[in-house]
Amino acid sequence: MAGSTGVVVAAMFANGAIAVLKFFGFLLTGSPSMLAETYHSISDTGNQVLLLVGIKYSQQEANRTHPFGYGKAQFFYAFLVSVLLFGIAGWESLKHGIEEVRHGGHETEAGAAEFLGYTIDIPLPVDAFWVSVAILLGAIAFETYAFVKANAELQRQMEQYGWSGYREAFDRTSDISTLTAFTEDTVALIGLVVALIGIFASRFTENPVYDAAGAIVIGILLMAFALLLAVENKRLILGESLEKSAEADLRRIVADGDGILGVDDLQTTFVGPQKVLVTGDVRFETDLSPAEVDRAIEAVEDELREADDRVTFVYIEPAD
Repeated sequence: MAGSTGVVVAAMFANGAIAVLKFFGFLLTGSPSMLAETYHSISDTGNQVLLLVGIKYSQQEANRTHPFGYGKAQFFYAFLVSVLLFGIAGWESLKHGIEEVRHGGHETEAGAAEFLGYTIDIPLPVDAFWVSVAILLGAIAFETYAFVKANAELQRQMEQYGWSGYREAFDRTSDISTLTAFTEDTVALIGLVVALIGIFASRFTENPVYDAAGAIVIGILLMAFALLLAVENKRLILGESLEKSAEADLRRIVADGDGILGVDDLQTTFVGPQKVLVTGDVRFETDLSPAEVDRAIEAVEDELREADDRVTFVYIEPAD
């Protein structure tokens, strides 16, 4: 949980700093595109705020109405992020880019900026192109910092659970906050590179349509990854089980327990990020006393938790 919180906080500060940079660029250039990008970064910062709310909410203690805790709150808030923030930001970027292409693009000049009905005039001889380049390079630096944090946490999980790569990590991880932050940072870095290519192409060809086309590419990327994240959240909200190999390992541990003849049934399901519920029906040796059965169950529960740190709740019962 601490790793997830650190990743989300890093991404929140990075996106907040990027929003300030872009707004400063808007004040210098008066560029409506830069203002739109400011709103985009503000929405990304709101993304992290929602994830932090989900993390905080999920830390509530289990009670009668929620016997397995509130861990799934993170799945819900991450789903909101994918739909409300990524989807909206992607659609707005796509729509804005298409509109600019239809009108031949928009070339900005340094000058007064209009914001909330006020005209803000910063009389500096600043070339809008180089302001945009500096801001995008600064944004890349901040996003790289956030990406390194998220990637390090994801790599740690991949090594710990033996996942083969990012594709399997996306399919298996229940740490949806880290997954969302990693995805956002990846898309943001790709988008920033696309934006740089677009403004350089517009500069050297003197055709602002390339800049607008960059917004279309970024919008498509955001919407595609929004859909991917929504699918990943859906599997966890619905209660996905552990991967087959991990579940097989747990079944083997139970079957090898003292006094156990066999396992009739064993089920697992995620009840929160990195929190798994394990239930099983087990056949015990017939000559065991009730006290011996209880001790055998306790021993198996301890072994399961030791074998996989995601195992949080265990319910083993003698089979009928």
